[in-house]
Amino acid sequence: MTSRPAPTAATPRRLFVRTWGCQMNVYDSTRMAALLHPLGFAPAETPEAADMVILNTCHIREKAAEKLFSELGRLRAIKAGREASGRKFLIAVAGCVAQAEGEEILARAPFVDLVTGPQSYHRLPEMVARVARAGGAAIETDFAAEEKFDRLAEAASPQGVSAFLTVQEGCDKFCTFCVVPYTRGAEISRPMAAVLAEARRLVAAGAREITLIGQNVNAWHGAGEDGAPSSLSALIRAVAAIPGVLRVRYTTSHPLEMDDALIAAHRDEPKLMPWLHLPVQSGSDRVLRAMNRRHGVAAYLAVVERLRAARPDIGLSSDFIVGFPGETDADFQATLALVRRVGFASAFSFRYSARPGTPAALMPGQVPDQVAAGRLAELQALLSAQQRAFNAAMLGREVRVLWTGHGRHPGQVSGRTPWLQPVHMPGPACLIGQESPVRIEAVGTNSLAGRPTAKDHYPEPNAA
Repeated sequence: MTSRPAPTAATPRRLFVRTWGCQMNVYDSTRMAALLHPLGFAPAETPEAADMVILNTCHIREKAAEKLFSELGRLRAIKAGREASGRKFLIAVAGCVAQAEGEEILARAPFVDLVTGPQSYHRLPEMVARVARAGGAAIETDFAAEEKFDRLAEAASPQGVSAFLTVQEGCDKFCTFCVVPYTRGAEISRPMAAVLAEARRLVAAGAREITLIGQNVNAWHGAGEDGAPSSLSALIRAVAAIPGVLRVRYTTSHPLEMDDALIAAHRDEPKLMPWLHLPVQSGSDRVLRAMNRRHGVAAYLAVVERLRAARPDIGLSSDFIVGFPGETDADFQATLALVRRVGFASAFSFRYSARPGTPAALMPGQVPDQVAAGRLAELQALLSAQQRAFNAAMLGREVRVLWTGHGRHPGQVSGRTPWLQPVHMPGPACLIGQESPVRIEAVGTNSLAGRPTAKDHYPEPNAA
């Protein structure tokens, strides 16, 4: 068997990025790839085809470190085979697990070449050069968020029709179950000018929908045009005014930051989609206090009422944790009662799992796994029924769909409704990047099917 030659200018190096976790990690992964592109790294489809692999990790879910080390074991075999033939194979660990356990990663997996936290990955080109020159491993896990934003200002890369744009990082809320304040640092907001400049570059690269993202995105208070702290509502209006932008979204939000101006934006800005992810975590005031959520059930319901008064068709999504330390059957029933009262279009729900270093991990009254699993199953059944009902209500309706790509079958296009539901229908590729009215004719388990309301009429591509 003939081995592949070492990369040259004619045969660029290949990069594979595996991403776990939230939209912010997806965004970070695209940025890391863009940073390494000038060094000659082109995308690879698999780790086996790559010269460098980045594992972009998430510390929120259970057994995050175990999943990482399992993946590293597979990569170690690839690296050994590659080096036996005299070729380099770089392994990098990025993201929140890297931030929290950087030294432990290098101790347990000394074959890893680079470790970088989420606020330090802008230094990846320097780290790669350092490893190439001196060998050994490079680690960067400081919290230079402002420096990162400055260094990434020109590093936007195409993401397709729907693009994420980080506007805020970090968290000052310190929920007792969450590691984000320790892995992402304090809240910091990018200036409006920098956000708008990146949004324009994304639109020039084909984006038509911009999703503004942050750990607490509605806490954004970046400098506005006058240099004074601005608001997310003002930023939304400014992004919506960019020629070529058809839709604007934002996630993830905290109930404490849903101010009157932001709620009014849902009423007044037609490009802001009628969809909001607003985590509540529990329907019990006692549990919410133990979580340090800083809001109660009544306050959450008041926000929901104000949102629906401003935008009656808004769809709500949320996060729930069941089995939090000390949660009783009565607390759990209060969560079910809140779900029934609000009626969610979709939701994410998880069984509590302790995160080392968080206050909740040391709390008394840890709920037995079997009890927590039973509660989670009951909650998910209720949430799934609500989601099915929300989707079923679309049957026969005319909705506008933003077409984002090809469908699973030849001659098919796929897209999203304003409420993020996937839609597919027969149609030409020229629809991709366009928004058009569709009559929903079928509702499946995970998607909708429709037909154009103006038969055989397809718009020409927009000029951004």
